[in-house]
Amino acid sequence: MIALDVLRVDSLLSYLIAILAPALDAILPVIPSETAVITLGVATAGSADPRIALLVLCAAFGAFLGDNLCYLLGRWFGPWIERRFFQSEKGQKRRNWAERSLERYGMPLIIVCRFIPGGRTAVMLCCGIVRYDRRRFVIATAAAGLIWASYSFFIGRLGGKAFEDKPWAGLLLALGLTLTVSVIIEAIRRIRSRRAEIRRSAESGQSAESGRSAESGRSAEGTLDAESTEDTQATESDGDTRGTQDPLGAESDRGTRSQPALDGRRAWRHVPTGAGTAPGSEPSGPH
Repeated sequence: MIALDVLRVDSLLSYLIAILAPALDAILPVIPSETAVITLGVATAGSADPRIALLVLCAAFGAFLGDNLCYLLGRWFGPWIERRFFQSEKGQKRRNWAERSLERYGMPLIIVCRFIPGGRTAVMLCCGIVRYDRRRFVIATAAAGLIWASYSFFIGRLGGKAFEDKPWAGLLLALGLTLTVSVIIEAIRRIRSRRAEIRRSAESGQSAESGRSAESGRSAEGTLDAESTEDTQATESDGDTRGTQDPLGAESDRGTRSQPALDGRRAWRHVPTGAGTAPGSEPSGPH
Protein backbone atom coordinates (compact mmCIF):
# COMPACT_ATOMS: atom_id res chain seq x y z
CA MET A 1 0.00 0.00 0.00
CA ILE A 2 2.81 2.39 0.98
CA ALA A 3 4.76 1.51 -2.23
CA LEU A 4 1.69 2.25 -4.37
CA ASP A 5 1.11 5.57 -2.62
CA VAL A 6 4.34 7.02 -4.05
CA LEU A 7 3.08 6.45 -7.62
CA ARG A 8 0.84 9.47 -7.67
CA VAL A 9 -0.08 11.61 -10.66
CA ASP A 10 2.04 14.49 -9.37
CA SER A 11 5.08 12.28 -8.69
CA LEU A 12 8.11 12.56 -10.99
CA LEU A 13 8.84 8.91 -10.30
CA SER A 14 5.58 7.91 -11.96
CA TYR A 15 6.55 9.65 -15.21
CA LEU A 16 10.06 8.20 -15.17
CA ILE A 17 8.66 4.70 -14.75
CA ALA A 18 6.10 5.31 -17.48
CA ILE A 19 8.85 6.23 -19.97
CA LEU A 20 11.85 4.12 -18.99
CA ALA A 21 10.21 0.78 -18.27
CA PRO A 22 8.62 0.37 -21.75
CA ALA A 23 11.71 1.78 -23.46
CA LEU A 24 14.18 -0.58 -21.81
CA ASP A 25 11.86 -3.57 -21.97
CA ALA A 26 12.38 -3.72 -25.74
CA ILE A 27 16.04 -4.68 -25.39
CA LEU A 28 15.87 -6.11 -21.85
CA PRO A 29 12.74 -8.27 -21.74
CA VAL A 30 13.32 -9.03 -18.05
CA ILE A 31 12.02 -5.55 -17.22
CA PRO A 32 8.27 -5.90 -16.55
CA SER A 33 7.08 -2.83 -18.44
CA GLU A 34 3.49 -4.01 -18.67
CA THR A 35 3.38 -4.69 -14.96
CA ALA A 36 4.78 -1.21 -14.29
CA VAL A 37 2.13 0.53 -16.38
CA ILE A 38 -0.65 -1.60 -14.86
CA THR A 39 0.64 -0.67 -11.42
CA LEU A 40 0.44 3.02 -12.36
CA GLY A 41 -3.16 2.45 -13.38
CA VAL A 42 -3.97 0.75 -10.07
CA ALA A 43 -2.21 3.48 -8.06
CA THR A 44 -4.15 6.28 -9.79
CA ALA A 45 -7.50 4.48 -9.94
CA GLY A 46 -9.09 6.77 -7.34
CA SER A 47 -8.00 9.97 -9.09
CA ALA A 48 -9.72 11.94 -11.86
CA ASP A 49 -6.74 14.21 -12.44
CA PRO A 50 -6.41 15.03 -16.18
CA ARG A 51 -2.67 14.43 -15.87
CA ILE A 52 -3.48 10.74 -15.99
CA ALA A 53 -3.71 11.17 -19.76
CA LEU A 54 -0.15 12.51 -19.66
CA LEU A 55 0.97 9.35 -17.88
CA VAL A 56 -0.61 7.26 -20.64
CA LEU A 57 1.15 9.33 -23.30
CA CYS A 58 4.47 8.94 -21.47
CA ALA A 59 4.03 5.17 -21.41
CA ALA A 60 3.16 5.18 -25.12
CA PHE A 61 6.20 7.32 -25.86
CA GLY A 62 8.44 4.99 -23.89
CA ALA A 63 7.12 2.00 -25.87
CA PHE A 64 7.69 3.91 -29.10
CA LEU A 65 11.29 4.70 -28.11
CA GLY A 66 12.01 1.07 -27.23
CA ASP A 67 10.59 -0.26 -30.50
CA ASN A 68 12.58 2.17 -32.62
CA LEU A 69 15.72 1.48 -30.60
CA CYS A 70 15.33 -2.20 -31.46
CA TYR A 71 14.85 -1.30 -35.10
CA LEU A 72 18.06 0.75 -35.17
CA LEU A 73 20.03 -1.97 -33.39
CA GLY A 74 18.86 -4.55 -35.91
CA ARG A 75 19.69 -2.24 -38.81
CA TRP A 76 23.11 -1.11 -37.61
CA PHE A 77 24.34 -4.24 -35.81
CA GLY A 78 22.54 -7.03 -37.66
CA PRO A 79 25.25 -9.75 -37.43
CA TRP A 80 25.86 -9.12 -33.74
CA ILE A 81 22.11 -9.10 -33.03
CA GLU A 82 21.71 -12.42 -34.83
CA ARG A 83 24.46 -14.01 -32.74
CA ARG A 84 23.14 -12.48 -29.52
CA PHE A 85 19.41 -13.17 -29.86
CA PHE A 86 18.85 -15.70 -32.67
CA GLN A 87 21.77 -18.14 -32.49
CA SER A 88 19.96 -20.84 -30.51
CA GLU A 89 17.39 -23.16 -32.04
CA LYS A 90 14.58 -21.42 -30.20
CA GLY A 91 15.86 -18.02 -31.29
CA GLN A 92 16.12 -19.17 -34.89
CA LYS A 93 12.53 -20.42 -34.84
CA ARG A 94 11.39 -17.12 -33.37
CA ARG A 95 13.20 -15.16 -36.05
CA ASN A 96 11.78 -17.36 -38.84
CA TRP A 97 8.29 -16.82 -37.46
CA ALA A 98 8.86 -13.07 -37.22
CA GLU A 99 10.12 -12.81 -40.82
CA ARG A 100 7.29 -14.93 -42.26
CA SER A 101 4.65 -13.05 -40.29
CA LEU A 102 6.16 -9.66 -41.14
CA GLU A 103 6.15 -10.51 -44.84
CA ARG A 104 2.54 -11.66 -44.66
CA TYR A 105 0.93 -9.11 -42.31
CA GLY A 106 3.26 -6.09 -42.24
CA MET A 107 2.06 -3.20 -40.08
CA PRO A 108 -0.74 -5.11 -38.28
CA LEU A 109 1.85 -7.56 -36.98
CA ILE A 110 3.96 -4.72 -35.56
CA ILE A 111 0.91 -3.54 -33.61
CA VAL A 112 -0.27 -6.96 -32.43
CA CYS A 113 3.18 -8.24 -31.43
CA ARG A 114 3.05 -5.87 -28.45
CA PHE A 115 0.63 -8.33 -26.88
CA ILE A 116 2.51 -11.53 -27.82
CA PRO A 117 4.90 -12.79 -25.12
CA GLY A 118 8.43 -12.57 -26.50
CA GLY A 119 7.14 -11.47 -29.88
CA ARG A 120 7.82 -7.75 -29.56
CA THR A 121 11.61 -7.94 -29.40
CA ALA A 122 11.90 -10.54 -32.17
CA VAL A 123 9.68 -8.60 -34.57
CA MET A 124 11.28 -5.22 -33.91
CA LEU A 125 14.81 -6.54 -34.34
CA CYS A 126 13.86 -8.40 -37.51
CA CYS A 127 12.34 -5.21 -38.91
CA GLY A 128 15.73 -3.58 -38.57
CA ILE A 129 17.65 -6.58 -39.92
CA VAL A 130 15.52 -6.85 -43.07
CA ARG A 131 15.39 -3.02 -43.34
CA TYR A 132 11.62 -2.73 -43.18
CA ASP A 133 10.25 0.56 -44.52
CA ARG A 134 11.09 3.14 -41.83
CA ARG A 135 8.07 5.37 -42.36
CA ARG A 136 5.62 2.48 -42.07
CA PHE A 137 7.49 1.20 -39.04
CA VAL A 138 7.29 4.55 -37.25
CA ILE A 139 3.55 4.82 -37.90
CA ALA A 140 2.91 1.25 -36.74
CA THR A 141 4.98 1.57 -33.56
CA ALA A 142 3.33 4.90 -32.66
CA ALA A 143 -0.11 3.30 -32.96
CA ALA A 144 1.06 0.15 -31.12
CA GLY A 145 2.50 2.18 -28.23
CA LEU A 146 -0.67 4.21 -27.78
CA ILE A 147 -2.95 1.16 -27.92
CA TRP A 148 -0.76 -0.82 -25.55
CA ALA A 149 -0.37 1.99 -23.00
CA SER A 150 -4.11 2.73 -22.98
CA TYR A 151 -4.96 -0.97 -22.61
CA SER A 152 -2.48 -1.56 -19.77
CA PHE A 153 -3.47 1.59 -17.93
CA PHE A 154 -7.17 0.77 -18.32
CA ILE A 155 -6.69 -2.76 -16.96
CA GLY A 156 -4.85 -1.32 -13.96
CA ARG A 157 -7.56 1.26 -13.25
CA LEU A 158 -10.20 -1.45 -13.62
CA GLY A 159 -8.50 -3.60 -11.00
CA GLY A 160 -7.93 -0.59 -8.74
CA LYS A 161 -11.60 0.42 -8.95
CA ALA A 162 -12.70 -3.12 -8.14
CA PHE A 163 -10.53 -3.18 -4.99
CA GLU A 164 -10.18 0.43 -3.90
CA ASP A 165 -9.46 -0.58 -0.32
CA LYS A 166 -7.10 -3.36 -1.36
CA PRO A 167 -4.92 -2.03 -4.17
CA TRP A 168 -2.68 -5.09 -4.15
CA ALA A 169 -5.70 -7.27 -4.81
CA GLY A 170 -6.66 -4.93 -7.61
CA LEU A 171 -3.12 -5.24 -8.98
CA LEU A 172 -3.29 -9.03 -8.90
CA LEU A 173 -6.66 -8.94 -10.66
CA ALA A 174 -5.29 -6.65 -13.35
CA LEU A 175 -2.23 -8.83 -13.84
CA GLY A 176 -4.44 -11.91 -14.03
CA LEU A 177 -6.58 -10.32 -16.74
CA THR A 178 -3.49 -9.31 -18.68
CA LEU A 179 -2.04 -12.79 -18.40
CA THR A 180 -5.31 -14.31 -19.61
CA VAL A 181 -5.38 -12.05 -22.66
CA SER A 182 -1.74 -12.86 -23.43
CA VAL A 183 -2.38 -16.61 -23.16
CA ILE A 184 -5.37 -16.37 -25.50
CA ILE A 185 -3.38 -14.38 -28.05
CA GLU A 186 -0.45 -16.81 -27.85
CA ALA A 187 -2.78 -19.82 -28.23
CA ILE A 188 -4.35 -18.29 -31.34
CA ARG A 189 -0.91 -17.55 -32.73
CA ARG A 190 0.28 -21.13 -32.16
CA ILE A 191 -2.84 -22.61 -33.75
CA ARG A 192 -2.51 -20.40 -36.81
CA SER A 193 1.20 -21.14 -37.04
CA ARG A 194 0.59 -24.89 -36.85
CA ARG A 195 -2.08 -24.72 -39.53
CA ALA A 196 0.25 -22.70 -41.73
CA GLU A 197 3.01 -25.30 -41.29
CA ILE A 198 0.61 -28.12 -42.18
CA ARG A 199 -0.53 -26.20 -45.24
CA ARG A 200 3.05 -25.53 -46.33
CA SER A 201 3.97 -29.19 -45.83
CA ALA A 202 1.01 -30.29 -47.94
CA GLU A 203 1.89 -27.82 -50.68
CA SER A 204 5.52 -28.96 -50.61
CA GLY A 205 4.41 -32.60 -50.90
CA GLN A 206 2.15 -31.79 -53.85
CA SER A 207 4.93 -29.83 -55.55
CA ALA A 208 7.37 -32.71 -55.05
CA GLU A 209 4.84 -35.22 -56.40
CA SER A 210 4.15 -33.02 -59.42
CA GLY A 211 7.87 -32.70 -60.01
CA ARG A 212 8.34 -36.46 -59.88
CA SER A 213 5.41 -37.02 -62.25
CA ALA A 214 6.76 -34.46 -64.68
CA GLU A 215 10.22 -36.02 -64.50
CA SER A 216 8.76 -39.48 -65.12
CA GLY A 217 6.80 -38.12 -68.09
CA ARG A 218 9.90 -36.50 -69.52
CA SER A 219 11.84 -39.74 -69.00
CA ALA A 220 9.17 -41.76 -70.78
CA GLU A 221 9.03 -39.28 -73.65
CA GLY A 222 12.81 -39.38 -73.93
CA THR A 223 12.75 -43.19 -74.06
CA LEU A 224 10.04 -43.20 -76.75
CA ASP A 225 11.93 -40.59 -78.75
CA ALA A 226 15.12 -42.63 -78.52
CA GLU A 227 13.33 -45.80 -79.60
CA SER A 228 11.63 -43.98 -82.49
CA THR A 229 14.99 -42.57 -83.58
CA GLU A 230 16.56 -46.01 -83.45
CA ASP A 231 13.69 -47.51 -85.49
CA THR A 232 13.99 -44.73 -88.07
CA GLN A 233 17.73 -45.21 -88.34
CA ALA A 234 17.30 -48.98 -88.68
CA THR A 235 14.70 -48.52 -91.43
CA GLU A 236 16.91 -46.11 -93.30
CA SER A 237 19.84 -48.49 -92.94
CA ASP A 238 17.79 -51.39 -94.36
CA GLY A 239 16.63 -49.23 -97.25
CA ASP A 240 20.18 -48.20 -98.01
CA THR A 241 21.30 -51.83 -97.93
CA ARG A 242 18.53 -52.90 -100.26
CA GLY A 243 19.21 -49.95 -102.53
CA THR A 244 22.85 -50.97 -102.72
CA GLN A 245 22.24 -54.69 -103.26
CA ASP A 246 19.27 -54.66 -105.67
CA PRO A 247 20.98 -53.01 -108.66
CA LEU A 248 23.78 -55.53 -108.52
CA GLY A 249 21.34 -58.39 -108.12
CA ALA A 250 19.17 -57.14 -110.96
CA GLU A 251 22.16 -56.64 -113.22
CA SER A 252 23.39 -60.10 -112.33
CA ASP A 253 19.97 -61.57 -113.09
CA ARG A 254 19.80 -59.74 -116.38
CA GLY A 255 23.24 -61.03 -117.25
CA THR A 256 22.24 -64.56 -116.34
CA ARG A 257 19.03 -64.37 -118.40
CA SER A 258 20.78 -62.95 -121.47
CA GLN A 259 23.62 -65.46 -121.30
CA PRO A 260 21.70 -68.42 -122.95
CA ALA A 261 20.67 -66.21 -125.89
CA LEU A 262 24.24 -65.08 -126.43
CA ASP A 263 25.49 -68.65 -126.19
CA GLY A 264 22.85 -69.72 -128.74
CA ARG A 265 23.87 -67.06 -131.20
CA ARG A 266 27.50 -67.94 -130.78
CA ALA A 267 26.73 -71.66 -131.32
CA TRP A 268 24.75 -70.89 -134.47
CA ARG A 269 27.54 -68.85 -135.90
CA HIS A 270 30.03 -71.69 -135.49
CA VAL A 271 27.94 -74.48 -137.00
CA PRO A 272 29.44 -75.49 -140.41
CA THR A 273 27.28 -75.06 -143.44
CA GLY A 274 25.33 -78.13 -144.11
CA ALA A 275 26.22 -79.76 -140.83
CA GLY A 276 23.34 -81.25 -138.99
CA THR A 277 20.95 -80.85 -142.01
CA ALA A 278 19.42 -83.38 -144.24
CA PRO A 279 20.74 -83.84 -147.76
CA GLY A 280 18.95 -81.61 -150.14
CA SER A 281 17.43 -79.46 -147.40
CA GLU A 282 18.37 -75.89 -146.89
CA PRO A 283 19.87 -74.86 -143.75
CA SER A 284 17.64 -72.90 -141.41
CA GLY A 285 18.76 -69.61 -140.07
CA PRO A 286 19.79 -66.43 -141.60
CA HIS A 287 22.10 -66.24 -144.60
